Amino acid sequence: MKKKGAIELSIGTIVIIVLAMSMLILGMVLVKNIFEGSSDNVLQMNDKVKGEINKLFVEDKRTVVYLSNQIAKIEQNEDWGIAFAITNLAKGTAEAGRFHYDVTVSDPDVRQKCGIGERDIESWIKTGRADDAVIAPGQNYFGIVRFLIPENAPLCTVRFHIDVTADNVAYATDFFDVEVLA
Repeated sequence: MKKKGAIELSIGTIVIIVLAMSMLILGMVLVKNIFEGSSDNVLQMNDKVKGEINKLFVEDKRTVVYLSNQIAKIEQNEDWGIAFAITNLAKGTAEAGRFHYDVTVSDPDVRQKCGIGERDIESWIKTGRADDAVIAPGQNYFGIVRFLIPENAPLCTVRFHIDVTADNVAYATDFFDVEVLA
């Protein structure tokens, strides 16, 4: 009797292991397909955003901020990215230019309106506050300034400037506003 029970137990165990491995493999294939699909979607959206930014450039436009009405409405404790582009309009040269950009608060009465200083507001910028790029003539540089608005941030609107220099000479300036929402 004991041997029969032992055999039934081991066969049941083998069946459970085989079913568990099958489910594990199917689950891994499903997760892989989901991640591949989502990464393809992100790349496709990135290409479409670059295409839309390129459409915004007019012949003499050196920078473009990709926002409707130049305003980003960001809720407290929300991560948000603002896309922009710089184009090198140099003519008659084949050499690439060395560009630098800085994103700064450009609102003289921000302390009155919001009750906090410029440095505190600039700390909302998580990445992309400043960077360097080498851009060939007629080419574009695409960047994103990422904001993370703290939960205790005041509900107000702040103006930011993107100041661009080319080979250490002022090149272009553009602006956008950030409106903090609850």
